[in-house]
Amino acid sequence: MSARWRTLGRIFDPTQHPLAFAPEGYAQSPQTLVLPDRVRIYFSTRSRDDGGKFVSHVAYVDFDRALRQVLDIAKAPVIALGGLGCFDEHGIFPFNVLRDGERILAFTTGWNRRASVPTDAAIGLAISRDEGRSFEKVGAGPVLAPGLHEPFLVGDAFVLRLQERLHMWYIHGTRWITVDQGRDEAERVYKIAHAVSDDAMSWQREGRQIVPDRLGEDECQALPTVIEHEGIYHMMFCYRAATDFRSNRERAYRLGHAWSTDLKQWQRDDDQWALERPDQGWDAEMMCYPHLFRVGPQIYLLYNGNQFGRGGFGLARLETA
Repeated sequence: MSARWRTLGRIFDPTQHPLAFAPEGYAQSPQTLVLPDRVRIYFSTRSRDDGGKFVSHVAYVDFDRALRQVLDIAKAPVIALGGLGCFDEHGIFPFNVLRDGERILAFTTGWNRRASVPTDAAIGLAISRDEGRSFEKVGAGPVLAPGLHEPFLVGDAFVLRLQERLHMWYIHGTRWITVDQGRDEAERVYKIAHAVSDDAMSWQREGRQIVPDRLGEDECQALPTVIEHEGIYHMMFCYRAATDFRSNRERAYRLGHAWSTDLKQWQRDDDQWALERPDQGWDAEMMCYPHLFRVGPQIYLLYNGNQFGRGGFGLARLETA
């Protein structure tokens, strides 16, 4: 049985729903919590600190279960940023949630500024006991951080409970590239990896890149998301070139796909669940930060468009024939 995405257009534009605590807009990395009467979509947005630099906050918008009508929007960040020197001092982006009985677990990507390179990141854990309206951190530090073989930029967690274990797909940095493009900052390369846990606190890393490159060793892979469909696990993610990606459409983020029957070996096939960029519009320059989810039997895909989500996020529905 074949399947394809039917695009439903942009469903949330942050300029139409301004947040007092995040006047810079953006609605990056939309990720869902499906509730009995609504779909809560978390996203990262931005303000500026006293020095004029961006800081990332997590907000949410509630839609009806048909994903057509906005019911509510957060009045404040759902989670506080880290304290001085903490891994999430300067922002949380993205923010993945998972129901665990009466509570909601959140796997956060906290980031902080560095001196020699722009940023570093690690994965934290927070818990909500009010159906996802607010979250408290388990501690000030991360549950998955840079280590011996993944030395920097650990983030973009997506977690599912499968076969009585927690499975996390995430990214980690492999190297920095210094290029002369009139910029002082180095560019990063990062790949998708996998880890498992029994308690959400201690994680056993698989220790390898699990999705093959399409653009060569400098391909950057970001934000994996996984769903089971007809006995096969499907992963959507985004990928781009390591350099000259901000204004060059041919090197900018686009959506990729891989599949597995055993959660161990992944076959890359970007064309199987392809969602092509249009020639014009809010998502013509890039497509990025995908998120797969179900409402009842229906599978949906959320994703960001141009300028890394500055223009909001769109929706696609999986249709079979």
